[in-house]
Amino acid sequence: MERTRFFRRPVVWIILVILGAVVLSQLFTAGPSYHRVDTSVALDQLNTGTPKIKKVVFQDKEQTLQLDLAEKTKFGDTTTDRIEAQFPYEVGDDVWNEVLEAKAANRVTGPADAKVSSDSIWVSLLVNLLPIVLLVLLLIFFMSQMQGGGSRVLNFGKSKAKMITKDTPKTTFADVAGAEEAVEELHEIKDFLQNPAKYQALGAKIPKGVLLFGPPGTGKTLLARAVAGEAGVPFYSISGSDFVEMFVGVGASRVRDLFEQAKANAPAIVFVDEIDAVGRHRGAGMGGGHDEREQTLNQLLVEMDGFDTKGGVILIAATNRPDILDPALLRPGRFDRQIPVDAPDMEGRKAILRVHAKGKPFTPDVDLDSVARRTPGFSGADLANVINEAALLTARKEQRAITNDSLEESIDRVIAGPQRRTRVMSDQEKKITAYHEGGHALVAWALPHAAPVHKVTILSRGRSLGHTLVLPTEDKYTQTRAEMIDTLAYALGGRAAEELVFHEPTTGAGNDIEKATQLARAMITQYGMSSKLGAIKYGTSGDEPFLGRNMGHERDYSDVVAAEIDGEMRALIELAHDEAWEILVEYRDVLDNMVLELMEKETLSTADMARICARVVKRPPMAPYNGFGKRQPSTEPPVLTPAEKEKLKAQAQADGASVGGSSNNSDGTH
Repeated sequence: MERTRFFRRPVVWIILVILGAVVLSQLFTAGPSYHRVDTSVALDQLNTGTPKIKKVVFQDKEQTLQLDLAEKTKFGDTTTDRIEAQFPYEVGDDVWNEVLEAKAANRVTGPADAKVSSDSIWVSLLVNLLPIVLLVLLLIFFMSQMQGGGSRVLNFGKSKAKMITKDTPKTTFADVAGAEEAVEELHEIKDFLQNPAKYQALGAKIPKGVLLFGPPGTGKTLLARAVAGEAGVPFYSISGSDFVEMFVGVGASRVRDLFEQAKANAPAIVFVDEIDAVGRHRGAGMGGGHDEREQTLNQLLVEMDGFDTKGGVILIAATNRPDILDPALLRPGRFDRQIPVDAPDMEGRKAILRVHAKGKPFTPDVDLDSVARRTPGFSGADLANVINEAALLTARKEQRAITNDSLEESIDRVIAGPQRRTRVMSDQEKKITAYHEGGHALVAWALPHAAPVHKVTILSRGRSLGHTLVLPTEDKYTQTRAEMIDTLAYALGGRAAEELVFHEPTTGAGNDIEKATQLARAMITQYGMSSKLGAIKYGTSGDEPFLGRNMGHERDYSDVVAAEIDGEMRALIELAHDEAWEILVEYRDVLDNMVLELMEKETLSTADMARICARVVKRPPMAPYNGFGKRQPSTEPPVLTPAEKEKLKAQAQADGASVGGSSNNSDGTH
């Protein structure tokens, strides 16, 4: 197909005709061949006349002397009666005088001609007409560009939006899982486009814009594709970065062209992915001068305000950073609906896994619900990657169905990276790693608010030498102070084990310390969990989206308060560090047994941990919060909901039945 289109171009045929003319010209003008000799040899023939020379041709332009001899003569390894010599331009007159003397001495029996050769008519035409032809072709090319589509050279102002047609493979709402609220909102918009009469009869107006925002990989673009597949109306898709080019005014022109196309085909949907590329807060940044993004954003604001309320044109946009968008873009009347698309909960993960598992073979013992429980915090893209990695691992093993082992390995690969099989550690380093990971696991097992331990391994993955995986039993959206302190103690469990056993820390705890420091600082400066500093937020995030990550944060407190913050952070870290230390000292024998099994098996499961830590008792909550001051908490417990009352009633009935059953057995025995 591409080859056929190539040969249909007139430029190609013009070039082929010109090349053919040149080749034919060379063929028709080619004469008999002459043997090339040195100039001195040709002059000797003229001077001696042995053998006689039948014809001499002196070509001044090419500076050659051609001699036709009366008989064949040997020149080196060649015997011929035609020779040719090249002479310098400066001695041309002298050579011609030699020819005349030979002719006068009768050493040349035939004609002696001097020729000033000229190019053939085809070559002359080519040389004279080629520049004109090239200019004409160049003019035709630019004219075609001016009349072409938006991607042509001179059409910088044309929109690059792709129109989704009926022939495009469809994505529907059935392909979207784990985002029921977003699907419900977008389904209503689809219904408005297809059945506007029932809404207009009630005086309802079509939303002018919908903003999808959330972390990366949660399915914002997938939702937009589903709307395109479901709506049955023209759907224009473009990225925010496609508006801005190196030329001033191109972005605004493309915005105008995009909405002109959409209005001409209304009802229609315009989808702008990564709108933060052009929708950032105006006036931000340190640079001076005019910002092309601002001009593009201004035009976008005008186009959104200029919508016909009955025109059926909706703008859907997606971004990971709604906080940096311009307030004028977010106000009602432009983006009437702002739909969060967060990481899915347990039920959402189950639904997403079922969607991505379609068409893939699994062994009968595979439980996708168990996979969902093992992947808290995973986005839709992460879950899709888990299923795909499991399929790739299964194919690598030459197996025909995906197994639990492949799924477990794929989860580890997504969390910590691929296993580093080529990384060889010494026995001492392996033992240090085992104690480090064992410290994490044992502390987590003993703390009352820590998540259950799912796996402990000393296999190297990514940049880590080993890792301990703890998984919550349910999705949590808030944390108490006690839970956060337990998280600090868990993070410092590896460092405490190194200090306890080897009497010095290693660099392996660097990432743990970094995370613990971040959490402790957030507890003090963001969540007000310090009785000394109170419920005050310290530090502000600057609204400068064009500045660097660190330059956008400002310190709005004094050096004295900064020192107090550091002191409170250190107190929290020391509290958690001491708690981890006490657990490891109390259960040192359990830690040693865990290390021995880790050195042997390299990976311990939940069942292994339950067996090893059978005698470990959960510790009571540490350091209750006492930052109430004069405000004394109530002694009354929280009110019970109806569901909680039913649960307590059922538990009481079960306990009563158990007691009654044991009493009857006693009476019967005696």
